[in-house]
Amino acid sequence: MGSCSQEKLARANMTPARQKPREEPIPPKGFRIARDLPVGRHPLLAAFPAASALPIAERLQPDPTAREKLFEETCVQVVDQDLWMYVAPFDMPPGARREWRPVLSPGSDCIVIGKDHLAESPAIVLYLDIFHELCHVIQRKGGANLFAPGSYVKRWTEVEAYRFVVNEARTLGASDEFLREYLRVEWISEKEHRELLATLEVSAE
Repeated sequence: MGSCSQEKLARANMTPARQKPREEPIPPKGFRIARDLPVGRHPLLAAFPAASALPIAERLQPDPTAREKLFEETCVQVVDQDLWMYVAPFDMPPGARREWRPVLSPGSDCIVIGKDHLAESPAIVLYLDIFHELCHVIQRKGGANLFAPGSYVKRWTEVEAYRFVVNEARTLGASDEFLREYLRVEWISEKEHRELLATLEVSAE
C-alpha cells in the first residue's frame, strides 16, 4: 500500500455543501494560489506555486527525490464544472455512479479542480484539499485502488488522507467546528459523517 507520511498515512460530483464556520484557520505563509488559472491542464506548481517547499510537503513525502518527482510529475486540470477536487482515474472505475463523468488520465497523475473552487474557496480549504489529493496520488503509486467499492468513510485511503490533513489543520489552530464542516460532504449521509468524525476524533457537537 502507498503511504502519505512516515506513519503511513476522490472526491467527485461535488456541489459545495460545506458551511463557512465562524472562524477559519489560515494556511501557512508561503502557500499561494493561482486563482485565475484558465480551464485546461497545467503543472501542479502552476496552480499552487512553491507548494513543494512548504513544511507539509516534507511531511507528506520525506524523501527529497521522491518529493521533487511528485510535484514535477503531477498535473492539475481545471474544469468548468461545479466540483472540488479529485484524482483523475486512469480509466472509468467499475461501478461508478452513472451521473459521474470523471476526467480520465491514463498513465499520468492528474488532480482535477473545479474552476470556481480554485477561484473562490477559502485558502485553507484549498490548502487541505490539494494535500489530501496528493496523499491519494502517493497511495495510488503504492498500488492502492482509490475507487474501491464499499463505504467511503471506511475506505483506508480516505481515512488516511483525511487524517493527514486534519492533523495539519489542528497544527494551524483549526477548531472542531471548522473540521466538522470541512468533513461534511454531500455524497455521504449524516450517519456516515458522524462515523467519519469519530474515526478522526473530531467532536460531533
